[in-house]
Amino acid sequence: MFGLGAQELMLILLIALVLFGGSKIPDLGRSLGQAIREFKKGVEAPDAVPEPKEAADRAKDAGSAR
Repeated sequence: MFGLGAQELMLILLIALVLFGGSKIPDLGRSLGQAIREFKKGVEAPDAVPEPKEAADRAKDAGSAR
């Protein structure tokens, strides 16, 4: 996992604990997990095909002529 050993991971967790405090760590993990889920959902979703500008202008003009 990125070439990190157990000692390095423990050091990173200790620094995070000191910086954010014990009560904020679960909130940070929850928000990180939610961000990862949203990113995956965005990557897996098909891209919407944009409508050509001329067709959109014609449709708008036809709707206003009524």
